[in-house]
Amino acid sequence: MNFLAHIYLSGDNNAIKIGNFIADSIKGKKYQGYPLGIQQGIVLHRQIDSFTDVHPIVKVSKNRLHKRYRHYDGVIIDILYDHYLAKNWASYSDIPLSTYVQNFYTLLKDNYNILPKKIQLMLPIMIKGNWLYSYKTTKGIEKVLQGMNKRTKNISQMHLAIEDLTLHYSDLENDFIEFFEKLRTFCDEKLQAYNHKNSTNHS
Repeated sequence: MNFLAHIYLSGDNNAIKIGNFIADSIKGKKYQGYPLGIQQGIVLHRQIDSFTDVHPIVKVSKNRLHKRYRHYDGVIIDILYDHYLAKNWASYSDIPLSTYVQNFYTLLKDNYNILPKKIQLMLPIMIKGNWLYSYKTTKGIEKVLQGMNKRTKNISQMHLAIEDLTLHYSDLENDFIEFFEKLRTFCDEKLQAYNHKNSTNHS
């Protein structure tokens, strides 16, 4: 899953949201140097990735793209799934997407000093481009895919995936909706376990 999904799947816990968001920048056991809530967010991010990578529904989505993009199919699906989450946001949250993402940007700014250097450098660009909200439109997704293609020095050809999104739009959306329900259940169970552990530690 990509940025928006990872943040959403963190529930209402701000520390877990931060950890989940920065997790890709934290390697190995370095997460243990962060406060507990952020640690839990980093671990949750890794659990989400593991659950997603092997899930049969996600494999169906990847297979729609694999012939053209090979090992980049998973990266593309992560981005496209964020599009479907943003598009169908009202089905998953009572808070408007525009408000939700602005609240998250504020959270990151308020906790700027704890963010990894890479994220600190990215944050102003992310906010200026309103990345999280931009996932809602195919134009926004096209821009993301173009940026990812540049990062791979045009090897991935990811910018062409906007054509595949158009071609398989309904099928990929159905894949996402079916899978995301299962992923939400998985994450809810993990969050409940964290809440129980945290309340036990405080008692």
